[in-house]
Amino acid sequence: MKNFKGTATAIVTPFLSDESIDFPALARLIEFQIDNGVEAIVACGSTGEAATLSREEKVSVIRFAIEQAAGRIKVIAGTGSNDTRASISLTRTAKDLGADGVLLVTPYYNKPTQNGLFEHFRAIAEQVDIPQIIYNVPGRTATNILAETQIRIAECSTNVVATKEASANLEQMSEIIRNAPAHFSLLAGDDSLALPIIACGGTGAIAVISNYAPKLFGDLVRSALSGDFAHSRELLFRLLPMMQVNFVESNPIPVKYILAEMGMMQAQYRLPLTPPTEQSKAKIRLVMSECGIG
Repeated sequence: MKNFKGTATAIVTPFLSDESIDFPALARLIEFQIDNGVEAIVACGSTGEAATLSREEKVSVIRFAIEQAAGRIKVIAGTGSNDTRASISLTRTAKDLGADGVLLVTPYYNKPTQNGLFEHFRAIAEQVDIPQIIYNVPGRTATNILAETQIRIAECSTNVVATKEASANLEQMSEIIRNAPAHFSLLAGDDSLALPIIACGGTGAIAVISNYAPKLFGDLVRSALSGDFAHSRELLFRLLPMMQVNFVESNPIPVKYILAEMGMMQAQYRLPLTPPTEQSKAKIRLVMSECGIG
């Protein structure tokens, strides 16, 4: 996991109509990712509706993903929370299950100081020896991990190997890349910014769109990493309408609807998430048709 390069799909968690986890559908989704060449999947991230999964369900999804992948693709487990002790516990479990790494979201709701954020990530890194990725997503957590704080975390914890940056702040991301220690890399957390971030020195993306377009988005990332920015830009512009429609309602509402339209799973959600409106469905179907998705 050191200096991870490529695309990691933040995979959805499919549900049945009774809201239990649809493991056969999850198996299909994982095989779809492997068949289309992405480099990793993230189980139990934001797109995986981790916020409404119990600890037991998270463990079952992580275990299932690792067993289904069977070493053919890296599996990164979402183990972060707003509770440092709970994050340590789930991170330790993910390591025991055989995860290749973990994704640790910024503690939400608590609104810790920058020093509190540093101590949170340092505590997890000290307690569990597994590759760890910071997940900075201020739009969901109400707290931004500043560039200097992320660098401080990386400098004191060599098992903190990357950051998933979803701040949409290219200046902040460039500052992180500019000052990062050798073992630490930056991954795009916003699909539409993967190309400019890689052009600045990022090493890949943890993506939503690759749930249903893994080959196209994976090629976008690989082209950018190889320096073929013209081809990467062509793919970006082709996929941009889908990237935009992915957020016509809160993620992962649209992406689960798209996967359902593709016959991959049921479009089932847990409250407080609800199915897309008819207006949103019509817009999604139109963009799918225009982009040749499905």
